[in-house]
Amino acid sequence: MATSTKATKVSKEKIIERYMQYVLEHETVPRSIFKFCKEIKIKEEQFYEHFGSFDGLQKEIWKTFFDQTMGFLGKNKEYGAYANREKMLSFFFTFFELLTLNRSYVLFALKEHHSKMESMAQLKGLRSNIKDFATELIQKGNEGKTLKITKQNPVIFSEGAWVQFLFLLKFWMEDSSPRLEKTDMAIEKSVNTIFDLFDNTPLDSIVDFGKFLYKETFA
Repeated sequence: MATSTKATKVSKEKIIERYMQYVLEHETVPRSIFKFCKEIKIKEEQFYEHFGSFDGLQKEIWKTFFDQTMGFLGKNKEYGAYANREKMLSFFFTFFELLTLNRSYVLFALKEHHSKMESMAQLKGLRSNIKDFATELIQKGNEGKTLKITKQNPVIFSEGAWVQFLFLLKFWMEDSSPRLEKTDMAIEKSVNTIFDLFDNTPLDSIVDFGKFLYKETFA
């Protein structure tokens, strides 16, 4: 029987680090929280101080990727003066660079489940984060516009940003180019296309982006 004793505090980041290491070494998720805690030599109560389940831990990993991305952007003194297009480009470039540093884990996490719905469940919190980020960009951009017709719809744009992320994530997962250079191209072309659509100058970018997607899909 487990007894309640005051355990030494273990950081959330340390548990995340050990979990990611565990799944890569064992090529599977832990069978139980009890066995995982025993494996990494912590008490269950130390785990439950930060997470209620492995599902919660997995979602927190994606939130950590987002938070770290925003932290990196915040350290760039020039970022605040960027236009929305450049801010979105910086976000995606930084986020996917961070994913690349953790590519083995991310590929495992996304391919672990046979069901696409189960795989996507871990991204629920990230979806809110990205949509909130995109909404804030558009709302700030609308502040300087006096005519309602020139203002952009934050709801549509934020949903578009999420769909764009899913496209880029799939592209990144399948990218076999050196240094994942094609993902960088996809980020640039897709972001420019979305902003051109919202600026009502879509034709050149849509044709360019369409050619790029056709080449990557059928070449």
